[in-house]
Amino acid sequence: MDKLNAMSVFVRVVERGSFTAVAKELQTTQPNISKLIRALEIDLGGTLIARSTRQLSLTDEGVRYYEQCRGILAAVDAAEHSFQTGRETVAGLLRVGSSVSFGRTQIASRLGDFLTRYPQVSVDLQLSDKNHDLVTEGLDVTFRIGDLNDSGLIARHIGTMHRITLASPGYLALYGTPDTPEALRGHNCLLFNLLATQNQWRYEKDQQTYAVRIKGNAQSNNSEAIREMVLAGMGISLSPTWLFADDLRAGSVVAILQDYLPEPLPVYALSPANRRQSARVRALVDYMAQALKMPTPQA
Repeated sequence: MDKLNAMSVFVRVVERGSFTAVAKELQTTQPNISKLIRALEIDLGGTLIARSTRQLSLTDEGVRYYEQCRGILAAVDAAEHSFQTGRETVAGLLRVGSSVSFGRTQIASRLGDFLTRYPQVSVDLQLSDKNHDLVTEGLDVTFRIGDLNDSGLIARHIGTMHRITLASPGYLALYGTPDTPEALRGHNCLLFNLLATQNQWRYEKDQQTYAVRIKGNAQSNNSEAIREMVLAGMGISLSPTWLFADDLRAGSVVAILQDYLPEPLPVYALSPANRRQSARVRALVDYMAQALKMPTPQA
């Protein structure tokens, strides 16, 4: 038995909480993973995982062994990385997480060029407007917008998301066009509710900050749903510029409060702290950091 490989598989089973998920990752079968863990237990002379029909849970010995395995695997990774620095091949499966809109418009649209540059890489892009748990979902890297509350993750600031205040021509014809942030209080504002700022929109003009608490009759955790609400004339939105670029050009929406600069949001690439970044992760993060420096097409 390859003990190091068995330890690595054991750690992944613990982190994913599923033999089947790890089998899928490794392109093998669930019985093969189960046999490998059982062989490891026999070799150690004890039980690592207390199996039940509902979930996997570690024995006390399993908890201790898991922590020791993580340290050993991290040390091996560090030693290999030190030896291979500068000549590590950019290859293998890259599991990437992102919000739906950012992933669709900013990542998926660039994957063709990235994979042309790195033909030995394959990408599994997972999109969700809930914050990904990198460990349990088996992701190598995820991209997140806004201030971070996570601890225990490696975060790299790779760019800035600029935003714009807008509404449909039909909404503005009915309810008028606000000319100051304070005037937003009298309007139906559509809230993207995953940001830490929640219902406070912040602007800057002439080095002065304006903060206004908005309210409205609809909100969503999906920015593309907010876009549909705006196009339907339901209210005013403060959204990423790239989300409405085509609509602005088509005249389907109108930019308002253009004398006031909305507070931009940081874009981060996050990786698990206990897992060395592979060459393919570093390549993608570097690629996205460079891509986000390029100007976004405007109306």
